[in-house]
Amino acid sequence: MKTKFSLLSVTLVATIFSLPTSAQSKEKEPYTQAGTNMRLIEQQQVPIHWVSIEGIKESIKDLPPMNVSFDIDDTVAATSGCFHYGKQKYSPEDYSYLKKQEFWDEINAGCDKYSLPKESAKALIQMHQERGDQVFLITGRTAGKDDQVTGIMEKNLGIKNMQPVNFMGGKEHSTKYNKTPAIIKHKISIHYGDSDDDVLAAKEAGIRGIRVLRAANSNYVPFPQAGGYGEEVLINSSY
Repeated sequence: MKTKFSLLSVTLVATIFSLPTSAQSKEKEPYTQAGTNMRLIEQQQVPIHWVSIEGIKESIKDLPPMNVSFDIDDTVAATSGCFHYGKQKYSPEDYSYLKKQEFWDEINAGCDKYSLPKESAKALIQMHQERGDQVFLITGRTAGKDDQVTGIMEKNLGIKNMQPVNFMGGKEHSTKYNKTPAIIKHKISIHYGDSDDDVLAAKEAGIRGIRVLRAANSNYVPFPQAGGYGEEVLINSSY
């Protein structure tokens, strides 16, 4: 009796697994629009050189303390609110507000109190400072009459031995990119930034440039193509 039962069980299982898929489940509900799956997503991935904070730390572990620099807007802080405010006040119809000194005077005099520091930047700065590296901030902003940016960023980002922010906007320079002179002046070894100009200024200065991702809700458009120059891109750096 046991032998018959075992043979019957084996036969039944074999029959079930030999049935067509349609016989094992109900007719599949048709899709209503194009979708995706992980295999398709992986096939569509651009070959970007992603790096992590731990990876950067490992890559410089045998190097002595160095000078590193960061862009400000969309790199260490989400500052779109300040620029949205400035546009609405000074030139609602276009971007000419960026060329108005009164905008820069106002924005640099305290608006960054309302800017949100990026967690990725704080973690990156902490890693560098634990190594004994010196942090500099280099921005494309035009300097204002009252620089409160330096103090605000020092507090919000936890920067030690804070150096005055380098405001490069509107300054004459012999280099192609306006941040290059400050990178060279301060003997920077690694520069971090979200814009193409950050990456290209680092290249022009002959140093390592690492791209930081711009937040998806930034009003600084069009968005750059991270990794488009073959540079390293910091993962999870949009916030």
